[in-house]
Amino acid sequence: MIVQSITVLGSTGSIGKSTLDVLLSHTDKYRVFALTANTQVDLLAKQCLACRPEFAVVSNNHYAKQLVDLLKGTPCKTQVLHGEDALIDVSASSEVDAVMAAIVGAAGLMPTFAAVQAGKRVMLANKESLVMSGGLFMQAAKKSGALILPTDSEHNAIFQCLPDQVVVDGDTLANAGVSKLLLTGSGGPFRTTPKADLKNITPEQACAHPNWSMGKKISVDSATMMNKGLEFIEACWLFNAAPADIDILIHPQSIVHSMVQYCDGSVVAQLGQPDMRTPIAHCLAWPQRIEANVAPLDFAALKELSFEQPDFNQFVCLDLAINAIKEGKGAPVALNAANEVAVEAFLHRKIPFTAIADTIAQVLQGWDDVEPTNIDMVIDQDNIAREKARSYLSR
Repeated sequence: MIVQSITVLGSTGSIGKSTLDVLLSHTDKYRVFALTANTQVDLLAKQCLACRPEFAVVSNNHYAKQLVDLLKGTPCKTQVLHGEDALIDVSASSEVDAVMAAIVGAAGLMPTFAAVQAGKRVMLANKESLVMSGGLFMQAAKKSGALILPTDSEHNAIFQCLPDQVVVDGDTLANAGVSKLLLTGSGGPFRTTPKADLKNITPEQACAHPNWSMGKKISVDSATMMNKGLEFIEACWLFNAAPADIDILIHPQSIVHSMVQYCDGSVVAQLGQPDMRTPIAHCLAWPQRIEANVAPLDFAALKELSFEQPDFNQFVCLDLAINAIKEGKGAPVALNAANEVAVEAFLHRKIPFTAIADTIAQVLQGWDDVEPTNIDMVIDQDNIAREKARSYLSR
């Protein structure tokens, strides 16, 4: 049996940890080539001892020295690197078969793009890569032969529900008889909170998701439903869909992860526990299946599966995201950059919860940039939007 070599970008985050859980259950099929983290060196050291990767990458030399000290005197011979160039190297290395792209935010763009350019199997959990550079990303994949496997639970569900003529052969949704992609979302912790009360929401409340265990930034995005907005943009690129091809449904139970509606009236849905190990295992083994250490659904115990339309007045960020992909050009880049700046400010208690959407709206107002034709243009637009967001917040 051929053992696949895997790089895990963002191994100390929630998706990274779930990925390692699956990988360590299948050491006969996979080996870890590289692990990367930002600053969580204590956890990364434990992961290195468990997985024995060839390389570990952290953000800077300070954390690299800490990691070297933690591994000193252990049987682990992992080589410690730091910086973006090292992230790119372990993503594009000729020794790597597949890359789990799980770095949160714009920081994951360059190593993920490098993996695509190198023709890797890319298990995409970093939605910002497609939000910021969807056209460039998909063009690079087509040129290199990279296989993009969506790992977000919603996109992975759609992937599983679509026919091979779309996900393998690249045919259009219309030719496959698809009438709608139905993207589900839980609605987060404030689905029924009166809008007037949202300004008093604390970071702790925003990070307490009712169904999923996630990092702080993604949890806040879920609370504002920006997460679903970013997924809407990502789905357009992943499945060659127009905005009109996608509907969003609020599904509080997080059991139906998404659905595909066909022109004959059929709807195909993917159901499962709210556990990221299921889509991770699916992407690792596709087109085969492997055990994910996830309990099967007990349908007799399911009390309710309910659905409702999203309230765009309640979730302004969702509306902003959908309008950004409709507008195109650099609007999705600006949307993502402004959101990252605003969420960070909220988590540091510098702005109220409702100011996240206000900041994004201000940055997008009058934004009239061209469609980026290379990654450098994407980075420039990202920097301009971040500065505009910081300027607005400073006022």
